[in-house]
Amino acid sequence: MRRILNYFLSGFLIVAPIGLTIYILYALLRWLNELFAGLSFDVPGLGLVVAVLLVTAVGFVAKSFLVRPFLIITERLLHRTPLVSIIYSSLKDLFDAFVGDNQKFNRPVLVRMSATDQTFKMGFVTQPSMQAIHRDDLLAVYFPHSYNFSGELVLVPVQNVTYLDLPSSEVMKFIVSGGVSRLG
Repeated sequence: MRRILNYFLSGFLIVAPIGLTIYILYALLRWLNELFAGLSFDVPGLGLVVAVLLVTAVGFVAKSFLVRPFLIITERLLHRTPLVSIIYSSLKDLFDAFVGDNQKFNRPVLVRMSATDQTFKMGFVTQPSMQAIHRDDLLAVYFPHSYNFSGELVLVPVQNVTYLDLPSSEVMKFIVSGGVSRLG
């Protein structure tokens, strides 16, 4: 009986991640197809194609010098509207941190957590100086949580930080996987 349980657990560890990944991708594609269901013909994957084309078209139009002032006015309006400003600015900062010109998670580091022991954490420098709070000796390091979409920001002494010569995406994958993924 114990051997059968071990086989089941081994199979589960293989099937569960693959199954969940397929299910999430399927649900996303299905949602996109339903979003554009008003079209007169039903083609599997059409929702994804239409969504990609629409987002690309918005990006193209947004780069136009004629549209740019309207985007700036709209963004200012969103920033001044109570409650909406909190949601919009938080989401915009989050997306800007991962993609775009101002990526924040592009400097992976190894931080010694105390001077007395050999405990280290991997994270990303988000602010190289804390001069705004009159602490030039500190910098801001973001530590993503493993198997979660959250993290913590810790201000640490500069001398406790070692910059890593590794791709940011690999370090993020390593941290989020709880150290299970391989580095490099």
